[in-house]
Amino acid sequence: MQTLILGIESSCDETAAAVVEDGARICSSVVASQLDTHAKYGGVVPELASREHLRAIVPVVRQALEGAAARLEDLSAIAVTEGPGLVGSLLVGVTYAKALCFALEIPLIAVNHVEGHIISVLLKNPGIQFPALALIVSGGHTHLFEVRRIGEYRLLGKTRDDAAGEAYDKVAKLLGFGYPGGPIIDRLAPYGNPRAVKFTLAKMKGNELDFSFSGLKTAVLRWTQERDLSAEIARRKEMKHPTLEEWLTATPKPTLDLLASFQRTVIEELLRRAMASAEQIGAESVLVGGGVASNAGLRNAAKEQIGLRFYFPSARLATDNAAMIAAAAFPKFEKREFAGFGLKAQASLVLA
Repeated sequence: MQTLILGIESSCDETAAAVVEDGARICSSVVASQLDTHAKYGGVVPELASREHLRAIVPVVRQALEGAAARLEDLSAIAVTEGPGLVGSLLVGVTYAKALCFALEIPLIAVNHVEGHIISVLLKNPGIQFPALALIVSGGHTHLFEVRRIGEYRLLGKTRDDAAGEAYDKVAKLLGFGYPGGPIIDRLAPYGNPRAVKFTLAKMKGNELDFSFSGLKTAVLRWTQERDLSAEIARRKEMKHPTLEEWLTATPKPTLDLLASFQRTVIEELLRRAMASAEQIGAESVLVGGGVASNAGLRNAAKEQIGLRFYFPSARLATDNAAMIAAAAFPKFEKREFAGFGLKAQASLVLA
């Protein structure tokens, strides 16, 4: 008998629902983006995100069921992101999932958002041998985990300040490229010289596998201040939905060099610590998940690493989605690891 799990994801600024069969076949996956809502502010506004989730959650779940040709009565369980994330956003998903489970009298399964990103890689790449290393890179997370098997993880390193995706967004905002910044910088970086601007790599005291991107962000700020790019930045801020060609026209070569050098440094930091972590635990595979896993520069650089195989999710599963939440819930369903109706949203939930 097939097991259909409805996944609900609302940890940040995307309302998502998906139906997954037996933890592997994605029957439907729907994501309602709030990009236009937050773009004018240069980042996610938590209160606005919560309100948008309230508006979207019911139609998104309905659309996911229709896409899967399933009824609520066909579901075996409902999985929901418990954390980490924005507490107001998480509450919307958790509350709605609990209400559905209560009404349908089916199990509720709590899923860690970070574990979802690990599972998103396995959805595209089944059969990966363990132990493996997981590098989770997004706007809110930059973590390294040893994956002994599905459901068993050990934290090896994490960012001590900005996440890698957060650094991308802040640098893009500083330079007038808008939000989200990662995709824009990734598209423009190939047009610059990645060795033109010399950035110092972070040296960590204590755990050498930890990350830090705040110093890099500050170095970009100082570079721009020394050259007074105010007029250039102002022109870019006035642009409405520019094409790549328009971005290039509005961005002089020195700034393109800066973007290329910034991206090269971020990628070097990520891969340097990933390689060291994999060697430490004897892993031959690296699972790269999270929004930054869509970065073309990171994917291309990973192909050049010797001795390790890097695995990435499909483009639609790299960013926040509910299919990864439903898939991550399947092993818990088989082991009957169900949550009670006292389940709470946990903004700082740790994966262990």
